[in-house]
Amino acid sequence: MDTHLRKKVEDIIGEIIEISLLENQGCTSEVRKIVTDGETYLLKSSFSERYRNWLKQEAKVLKRLENKHIIPVPKYYGYIEEEKSSHVIMSFEKGIPLTLALENSNSIDEKKLLIKSFGQLLQQLHQSQIIDSLITTENWLDYQLARAEKYLNSGDTDGTLELLNKLKTSIPKSVKQTMIHGDCTTDNVIVKDGKVQMFIDVSGMTVGDPRYDESLAIRSFKNNEEFIKAFYSGYTRYMVSNDEFLFFDKGLYEFF
Repeated sequence: MDTHLRKKVEDIIGEIIEISLLENQGCTSEVRKIVTDGETYLLKSSFSERYRNWLKQEAKVLKRLENKHIIPVPKYYGYIEEEKSSHVIMSFEKGIPLTLALENSNSIDEKKLLIKSFGQLLQQLHQSQIIDSLITTENWLDYQLARAEKYLNSGDTDGTLELLNKLKTSIPKSVKQTMIHGDCTTDNVIVKDGKVQMFIDVSGMTVGDPRYDESLAIRSFKNNEEFIKAFYSGYTRYMVSNDEFLFFDKGLYEFF
């Protein structure tokens, strides 16, 4: 971290005692653990235009959820935008991503309890009160398809024109919109004390189609009958059909 950025961070959280770069944080950002005299924080930084836009949106979401106490997410402390980088400061949360917790689990039963708690947390989100400041004027799915086309035209996606045209002609029947995470994979929820208890990477959190969250949530164990049963013992409000799963996970998600 350069001196200029460090000064800006310290203006928000106080004198920094220790900084450490965290590993295995994906390709969209660099993440640092920052320790001051009284608290521990997380500094998330992005450098490319696309990921900086995502980070700016994540900062907005965290700020809008501040003091709501409705949806469990890290606490927001500040956002810094520089010429070639963007940074958000949030609380450092103890725990590990569900993906890692499942890898470290010693038994099938332990894995099933984790997955059940994932379903419970997602149901809690989908049944939570709508946050007015996260409502957009655009239809969520129309907006996502427009973003997909933008990424396709810029060559910044794994999706194809053939897939996009297929999605546009096979839109599933609409359902009631709810609060959604927007990228609800096992990487983006945190396990504490043996349960999934918090959402992270919330740039896509908004009001939208809950089937998108549900499809991404089960993508890594879709073909494991025991794990699917465990998930739906926690998430009881709706079960996506195979066609819906294919539309959202194998279709729309390919562009993001």
